[in-house]
Amino acid sequence: MPTLPREQPEPAPLHQSRQMAESFGADAQRYDRARPGYPDDLVARIVAGSPGTGALDVLDVGCGTGIAARRFQAAGCTVLGVEPDARMADFARYRGLPVEVATFEDWEPGGRTFDAVTAAQSWHWVDPLAGAVKAAQVLRPNGLLAIFGHVYEPPAEVAEPFAAAYRRVVPDSPFGGGSARRPLDMYQAAYAKVADRIRETGQFDAPEQSRCDWEHSYTRDQWLDLLPTTGGLTRLGPGQLAEILGEVGRAIDALGGSFTMPYTTLAVIAVRATAPL
Repeated sequence: MPTLPREQPEPAPLHQSRQMAESFGADAQRYDRARPGYPDDLVARIVAGSPGTGALDVLDVGCGTGIAARRFQAAGCTVLGVEPDARMADFARYRGLPVEVATFEDWEPGGRTFDAVTAAQSWHWVDPLAGAVKAAQVLRPNGLLAIFGHVYEPPAEVAEPFAAAYRRVVPDSPFGGGSARRPLDMYQAAYAKVADRIRETGQFDAPEQSRCDWEHSYTRDQWLDLLPTTGGLTRLGPGQLAEILGEVGRAIDALGGSFTMPYTTLAVIAVRATAPL
């Protein structure tokens, strides 16, 4: 009789993939140099909506090298980072950010509280419900939990050669089987789930979702500098990485050596309720 195909196991939630989560520090200097910043309007909205007066106290979860945290420091905030990768934490300290090394779930606040808890491009590495509960514990009444990150869509002339090269070089990778395109609605749905987990805590007012659309131009060298800092490439060997970057570089050369990237920064912002809902 015919054999039924085996069901493929569900992939583990990203926050359980610790090797991937802590692979970005392999080249912290490149990460800090190449990764994009965050819109001024979003930073200003978080600062303005936080309850403190004077210098706001901000806890930045998964701070990495401090790209987002430095924006809040520049806005006059006092920022503490929490980061599981000691290499990223060391670089952030070098750039002037105090950092404690731990996952957010295991981090010990020691009675400290904050006006805002932020997570820039990092909340998918945190258990979404446990993280929201812990954020509520360390936020002052009316404090903000602000979770945000980028969705980016290279032009097809760049995305398709990258996807084809990746499938060829890393055929067994879970990152290689999908479309080369990044549908915005998929990410918006993911942020809606984040909002749902925040609601489940009963510790926040209704979360608000927002988006900010912007553009950034990349030269060939700038994009090839950024690509190795992305999740699917941080753990590749030098030969594998060189083959993929070579294909992408040739694709950008064919476009004249540069391209414009449309970015969308999605955010979920929730106010810590003064009493449990």
